[in-house]
Amino acid sequence: MNNGFAALLVAGTNSGVGKTTISLALTSLLCRRGIKTRTFKVGPDFLDPTYLSLASGQPCYNLDGWMAGEDYTRRLFAEKCEGFDAAVIEGVMGLYDGASPVSIEGGTAHTAAITGAPVALVMDAKGMGGSVAALVKGYCGFTPGVNVAAVIANNCGSTRHGEVLREALMAANLPPLAGAIPRGAFPQFSSRHLGLVSADGRAINRETLDHMASAIEQYCDVELLLNLGRMARPKVDADKNRKPPLIRKTRIGVAFDEAFHFYYADTLEGLEQRGCEIVKFSPVTDAHLPEGLSGIYIGGGYPEEYAERLSSNRPMLEGIRGFNGPIYAECGGLMYLSRGIVALDDKRYPMAGLLPAGTRMRQGRKSLGYVEAELAADSVLGRAGDVLRGHRFHYSELDGETALDDNWIPAYSIRARAGRAAETEGFSRPGLMASYVHAHLASHPSVMDSFIKTCSGEQK
Repeated sequence: MNNGFAALLVAGTNSGVGKTTISLALTSLLCRRGIKTRTFKVGPDFLDPTYLSLASGQPCYNLDGWMAGEDYTRRLFAEKCEGFDAAVIEGVMGLYDGASPVSIEGGTAHTAAITGAPVALVMDAKGMGGSVAALVKGYCGFTPGVNVAAVIANNCGSTRHGEVLREALMAANLPPLAGAIPRGAFPQFSSRHLGLVSADGRAINRETLDHMASAIEQYCDVELLLNLGRMARPKVDADKNRKPPLIRKTRIGVAFDEAFHFYYADTLEGLEQRGCEIVKFSPVTDAHLPEGLSGIYIGGGYPEEYAERLSSNRPMLEGIRGFNGPIYAECGGLMYLSRGIVALDDKRYPMAGLLPAGTRMRQGRKSLGYVEAELAADSVLGRAGDVLRGHRFHYSELDGETALDDNWIPAYSIRARAGRAAETEGFSRPGLMASYVHAHLASHPSVMDSFIKTCSGEQK
């Protein structure tokens, strides 16, 4: 690669066209060529960033203009590209799908406009010839600030099919076809299972990533993509080196294993920058909590997949029950702190029992979407009325009657983007907060400050 910086936002005409595979293949190939590559994922996703981190060997960061705000997203992109030769951003859904059907806010196009990254538009070419020109023309220029620079046709039927698509785009003076990938060129990584299994070395290994890299090298003009992706290196704010205020040296335990690993990388880094020592522990395999913790953070994951092991690890459950400090839990963390998890086969697995309710798995999805969450009362995350943004995505629900008493209040008043009426969500009492909301804490510095102060005892 020549000197300079290149970024490509791998966007799809719609979901399921191969964005994830092509992003992984491109990242693996660039790294194989010695090009230091940073990866990003558009939207509130915890699974694909794990794959992209495996491909690049570096942390992957989420970019979301609605959840984290445009200024934060722009700043994060610039800071995390510093010292890298290239950036690969995996889009979400279709290019113009956003938090609302009448706006690009929160979607891939929004991220393209915020970052200025050229777009490589991925499409499923099955059954398509000259119509590709009409399709691509619709995506080009639909929204100002979105630069569709190249097209990658996935699922092509033959070499000649690719030539037809290339000629059609050229004749219409549209962005060039940078790749024509035949059906079956990429290995299938069977572990996605609709997102029910975590991404790790068992799900996708180096051999698979190398196979993907070789496929994209064979069927895509990667030099053309890099040239089209060339852009000015993102400008880092002058005050970038201004560290957030050191709140207090605090030791926070973070549940992190095969059952719990849904955390935004910048949130954990933000806690560390404020003086926290992050100590990871496993509710599945560890017998005891780490020593000297001032607080506990239990994120989301797949506790239902490991319910039997979590339930049988009684020393850890007793440690959680007896912990004398603040606990903050999201989604899977709520399930772990509840009275128990009822699996799809109706078998019940007792859990920590700290919350006045149990949880039950559903066959179908219970909730998916962005939310704006207002703290219903003073809590470990801040003062009543403070507002966070995040999302919910879960297949479980509260089981049976919840037994709220004077000690418990709802954690949030929630307003969903779908326009539904405000609703209450979660549980809160002094020193403990749990809800189904995956909040983006990093873009709300006061929330991280509040959690640390509560853990250190500076704030009640």
